[in-house]
Amino acid sequence: MSTAPRLTALDALHRSLGATMTDFAGWDMPLRYASERDEHNAVRTRAGLFDLSHMGEVGVTGPQAAAFLNHALVGNIATVGVGRARYTMIVAEDGGILDDLIVYRLGETEYMVVANAGNAQLVLDTLTERVAGFDAEVRDDRDAYALLAVQGPASPAVLKSVTDADLDGLKYYAGLPGTVAGVPALIARTGYTGEDGFELFVAPEHAEQLWKALTEAGAPHGLVPCGLSCRDTLRLEAGMPLYGHELTTALTPFEAGLGRVVKFEKEGDFVGREALRAAAERTETAPPRKLVGLVARGRRVPRAGFAVVVAGETVGEVTSGAPSPTLGKPIAMAYVDAAHAAPGTEGVAVDIRGTHEPYEVVALPFYKREK
Repeated sequence: MSTAPRLTALDALHRSLGATMTDFAGWDMPLRYASERDEHNAVRTRAGLFDLSHMGEVGVTGPQAAAFLNHALVGNIATVGVGRARYTMIVAEDGGILDDLIVYRLGETEYMVVANAGNAQLVLDTLTERVAGFDAEVRDDRDAYALLAVQGPASPAVLKSVTDADLDGLKYYAGLPGTVAGVPALIARTGYTGEDGFELFVAPEHAEQLWKALTEAGAPHGLVPCGLSCRDTLRLEAGMPLYGHELTTALTPFEAGLGRVVKFEKEGDFVGREALRAAAERTETAPPRKLVGLVARGRRVPRAGFAVVVAGETVGEVTSGAPSPTLGKPIAMAYVDAAHAAPGTEGVAVDIRGTHEPYEVVALPFYKREK
């Protein structure tokens, strides 16, 4: 039995702007407002405004909140300072990735875990199950927040015009409480575009007021509303993984090339430790397929699931592919056999509906902003 998709607090506003809507992880979300290429380029050169209220927030509080998160997740959450954030993962006992997360430390004993929309219920259920025995509480905060993001080189100027918060002192992967256009918000210097930017966690009833204020403040800077389509091409150019594509339960963080997020040295045991230790040793002695970038020599666009081939033999699989507005050609991320993973490897092609289209192997990311 199908259920109607959930609506964000900005649903009516998106429709009034003529957005093309799509069902994404059970939410009705704006895919694009006009041209996804124009929206992408606006974020790269000026600023874009996103509704990300589909993301899943889970509150974790209590005297043993840090110890609990250290047990439940692969990162060392106990070393995150108040007002800072950390990228981490939650894995199954066998080391398979359940989701990648950002954990914000809001206070001495208060954390916010932000999960991907499609995995939010699983993350909530898993944390609720793992909290047994700890003096900590896991809380479903998904309905407590709307999430707006201002991304792009002009984003600091846009935000400064509507807040007196110390944005200059706000480091990457940090957050502080403040007021934006009269609205109380958690202001975080995080994002998923490869650009400087901010994510603003606010009460849903304040979302529309904030969106309109940011739109007005951003107008002189060329800010435009942006949908999920350009968010995907932006994160792809920046080499950022997407759950369900580059990250799955079939992969451990080590096989995904993200073993750095696993902290074996932290105090206490954590879920998946033994399996991850074995995975770390395996990837050292016999490198598995590696995640690489592919740039098309032609014009045909690869899609997730397409085979990567060398001399007619399959050596890998595309996980994400799209036309790159910044590079002006199709690009893809793919897991390929280690023997063919070095940048500049010759003879690599993607099987696009029976035709082996030539591709160049490059190091990720495709795009890196100038600091």
